[in-house]
Amino acid sequence: MWFSFWRSRDRFSLDELRYLIDHLTKVQIVNEVNKDFVIEALRSIAELITYGDQHDAAFFELFMEKQVLGEFVRVLRISKTVTVSVQLLQTMSIMIQNLKSEHSIYYMFSNEHVNYLITYSFDFRNEELLSYYISFLRAISGKLNKDTISLLVKMHDDEIVSFPLYVDAIRFAFHEESMIRTAVRALTLNIYHVGDDAVNRFISRAPHEIYFLNLIKFFRGQCSNLNHLVSDASKNLGPESRSSVLSAVDEIEDNLYYFSDVVSAGIPDVGKLIMDNILKLLIFPLVLPSLRMETVNETRIGAVTSLYLLCCILHIVKIKDLANTVAASLLCRTENFAVDAVYKINGYKLEHGSSNTCQNSNAINQSLESEDGSLLVTIPTSGSSQIHPENGTLGQDCSTSTSCAPREALLSYVSSGNDVQVSGSLSVLATLLQTKELDESIVDALGILPQRRQHKKQLLRALVGEDSGEEQLFSSESSLVKDGISSGLGFYLKKLRDHYGVSRVCPEDETSPRVHRFQVLDTLVGLFCRSKISAETLWDGGWLLRQLLPHSEREFNRSHLRLLQDSLYNCSNRVLEETKGTWSDMLVTVLCDEWRKCKRAIESSSPRKDPKSILLPQHKSLSGGLTSGESSFAAGERMCETVKVYVLLHHLHIFSLGRVLPDQPTLLSAAEVSTESRAKNTGVNPAGPKPSTEINLVESLPCRIAFERGKERLFRFLSVTMGTSGWLVLAEELPMKQGYGVVRVVAPLAGCNPRIDDKHLKWLHLRIRPSSFPFSDTSKDMNHEKVKSKALVDGRWTLAFRDEEICKRALSMIVEEANLQSHQVETILKPLLELDKNLNNSSFQHTEGNSS
Repeated sequence: MWFSFWRSRDRFSLDELRYLIDHLTKVQIVNEVNKDFVIEALRSIAELITYGDQHDAAFFELFMEKQVLGEFVRVLRISKTVTVSVQLLQTMSIMIQNLKSEHSIYYMFSNEHVNYLITYSFDFRNEELLSYYISFLRAISGKLNKDTISLLVKMHDDEIVSFPLYVDAIRFAFHEESMIRTAVRALTLNIYHVGDDAVNRFISRAPHEIYFLNLIKFFRGQCSNLNHLVSDASKNLGPESRSSVLSAVDEIEDNLYYFSDVVSAGIPDVGKLIMDNILKLLIFPLVLPSLRMETVNETRIGAVTSLYLLCCILHIVKIKDLANTVAASLLCRTENFAVDAVYKINGYKLEHGSSNTCQNSNAINQSLESEDGSLLVTIPTSGSSQIHPENGTLGQDCSTSTSCAPREALLSYVSSGNDVQVSGSLSVLATLLQTKELDESIVDALGILPQRRQHKKQLLRALVGEDSGEEQLFSSESSLVKDGISSGLGFYLKKLRDHYGVSRVCPEDETSPRVHRFQVLDTLVGLFCRSKISAETLWDGGWLLRQLLPHSEREFNRSHLRLLQDSLYNCSNRVLEETKGTWSDMLVTVLCDEWRKCKRAIESSSPRKDPKSILLPQHKSLSGGLTSGESSFAAGERMCETVKVYVLLHHLHIFSLGRVLPDQPTLLSAAEVSTESRAKNTGVNPAGPKPSTEINLVESLPCRIAFERGKERLFRFLSVTMGTSGWLVLAEELPMKQGYGVVRVVAPLAGCNPRIDDKHLKWLHLRIRPSSFPFSDTSKDMNHEKVKSKALVDGRWTLAFRDEEICKRALSMIVEEANLQSHQVETILKPLLELDKNLNNSSFQHTEGNSS
């Protein structure tokens, strides 16, 4: 009988379909002998039904007439072979996915055969079988609407009592295989977005609402796993650890986008379940306490991971109540969130229940020196009674009290944390500023409401006559919080207290958004006075300060301007040092390039960096001054950092004075800098000496050098400068043209670090760095890590001269040309550096005028 199956027939015909069905009906048991026929029959039936759905309705009519679905179920019962089960599930998936006719879909779902297959006891220890089973379930969910979903549920008194598709699918929601989890989530979203009221009640009530609880618990486990990976990567950031962190980050963000998609389905009870579970299982017990604690308990996560999670949750999960509750909780006591831990705050080990009283402080501490010598600005508490001292910042060390709020922890990190903590805190503040779901009163209470938004709201209120328009528009106190906190902030603080048992740091009447705004401004200005913070992080701070920069000159006071002025002066001196550095010839080019990038970055409507960047820091901060022993690559990185910081400080200083920032820095052009140089005497092309070009050897010196072992060559050595560029030239003398030669080798003059050998006084050692800049955009160049990982090294030349006198003359020539090159660069930069002095004088007169 089985051989007749293989005879030649028209594949896509009703006769072929009838033949397959008839022979499948005759199968009474599936074993090793006939399993291949059964598998091929199932596959072919799926192919023919799909063909018929698009070309001839008679195919599906025959399928219904012969009750083939019932035959599928029967075959499954009599089969003990996994391969048949796999093919049956695949057949069902193919048919359901490809059927376009609503009539066909209704038939497939209108009997209990599909639910029987869903609830059948497959052996899920077989991974292939499980994969096809989940694909089968997902295919069903793809055809759901308000009409078809009713065919898959059982009702009693207008309530669903059984929904196998959903219940059996979520059993695998937390499977170890990510593809299984992804498919189950896609299935659940298809169900949620149907919008059936009875289904919505079924999934949001006991016992099925526990799925959302388990979802957040699973997510919390992923957060803990991410924290371990980040901790390991901080000790040894290699390709493997980096890849592990990025994979974990993808999982975290996929989860959050899933939460957001679930909420977007518009099921009120589900949205509330997700929000409450995120707050109770993640934000309050894990994330917020970690901002103030140095972990003692292994169950807690690090501050960097917490900062990243805050950014992601606020950015991705678009639940207005969640965003406002999280933001309002930043104003609440840390001790309310940690209920079972012994923890450390800023190095002090405290038992839970330590003093939590709000302490007012009138102390004025303009700056502190941290352990590493960097300049810090102390962070005031929200309970400060002083509005804003003209020549200092409010001060209280919140490290000794658990009453300090997470908001103050963020500012504390900006003031005294390491580069990663600063970057993470700035990311959180920027995310809060960019979160459209936040009530403006909460943003204002945090001290980060942009002045343009305040003035816009005040102007609208003045126009509609809610209060004295002139009083509102020109009052220094925000109208958003006049006569007490706004209803938005008050509502969420009350909700935190009543529903979550979380209270505020201080009574509301002791705080003012204006005080908080001054604290943020103080902290950001203090950030620009710190050393050992990377330029990339400072740029993030510059963006935030630019958003908050007030229209009112009184709020950006003498203390702020003085700090910016001092920082700019110090950084200008470092830029001047770089005119004598390894990359002096590239200094002007880099400065112009970074000028444009910085202007674009801080004037952008959104921050540049993705929050995940704080988990894998790539950039190092400035480290000391010029050193002769460092590699040219380290010197180049340092020069880039110096220029970036200088450009940022210059921009901020101009903004702080209310001036318009030019598109290009004020520099002299190279054509305006004219000097008599050795390059003119040698006839070097204006573009610089090129190999195989002819030059005059009038001032050259004879030397020997071996580029290969045992092969010395005779050259004429020359050092020349033209504009900001300088070169070391090795030329071969032309035998037929006395006094002229052909350039054979050219290397950059800058950074050559000439040195006469201690034992062989005729030898001159030179360092040869690359002629082009290998990392002009370290913020975006993903190959920068690869460049560093290859451990690039500088080249070395050792020139041998006839006698010590010629060797000294060669050294003098190099020093003379290097000084000339440095002078040229400094001359070009002079207008910009002079502008710095003029700005400083303007700021002094500006503050003097305000104080008078």
